[in-house]
Amino acid sequence: MRVLVTGGAGFIGGNFVLRSLTTRPDVEITVIDKFTYAANPAGLDSVGDRVELVKADIADADVVDELVGKTDLVVHFAADTHNDNSLIDPAPFVHANLIGTFTLLEAIRRHGVRFHHISTDEVYGDLELDDPARFTEATPYNPSSPYSATKAGSDLLVRAWVRSFGIAATISNCSNNYGPYQHVEKFIPRQITNVLTGVRPRLYGDGRNVRDWIHVDDHNDAVWAIIDRGEIGETYLIGADGETDNRTVVETVLELLGQPADAFDFVTDRPGHDRRYAIDPTRLRTELGWTPRYVDFRSGLAATIDWYRDNPGWWEGTKAATEARYGSTEKILPT
Repeated sequence: MRVLVTGGAGFIGGNFVLRSLTTRPDVEITVIDKFTYAANPAGLDSVGDRVELVKADIADADVVDELVGKTDLVVHFAADTHNDNSLIDPAPFVHANLIGTFTLLEAIRRHGVRFHHISTDEVYGDLELDDPARFTEATPYNPSSPYSATKAGSDLLVRAWVRSFGIAATISNCSNNYGPYQHVEKFIPRQITNVLTGVRPRLYGDGRNVRDWIHVDDHNDAVWAIIDRGEIGETYLIGADGETDNRTVVETVLELLGQPADAFDFVTDRPGHDRRYAIDPTRLRTELGWTPRYVDFRSGLAATIDWYRDNPGWWEGTKAATEARYGSTEKILPT
């Protein structure tokens, strides 16, 4: 099977490439990636001789058409994803998430290739902290940020192309991922690398915002379950029952690294900060038979900490610039 992975030099896409080449000996993989600041091709060094890397924008119709025409399956990870950045400049999010997805869909339509679209639970907005409900495939979209709005728009484009043009596509909306090779601007690696470099972790607002965490390998195994056994035109929610508030995550990171659990600072909250995400993955589990391997978030977090501690060369070059960017907007709140 010839597989084109968009955004395959980023965090989830790169891990998808590594995982696929380990578990799926029948695949040949081509990666298309724009190599923005969030990508790091060094993550694919161990499989460099088995992957074709194409540096290009997924909104470049000529390049995309040529690559799609040579493939059997497109798995679409490429996106601008960082909420904080979307609040500063939404334009790249519109370009990558909407125009890029449209460009891919048109190539898919011309060549009749199987397509799987990766999306996020953030398209559903948020839930109250005391609400027992979780997101399902029937939850109405209610995005809160330019990032989640553009991802919601890309989902709707895929659905329209399925209905109007009959493309063979599926969609997955996943909860928050963690694991190796994630950029240090993201919540968990930022806190880990702060502690490793002697900087106090920082929490938005009151730190009680809840995220539903899933290890990136579990996410990518679920993607393959959908590709192999999912129903064309359908959406599946991917989650691992990992609801944890941000303060508990930081306290656990500090504890696992031998620091006092209260050695962090609160900073001003970001605009439109969603309170709680929660995924109901029942359909994925009952219909497709998928179950997560990392059922204990603490042990998965410990393994992730070990990876960042053992691979400083992978993240040190971007750490200072990331913290400088945050420092321009964050204000430490009085205790």
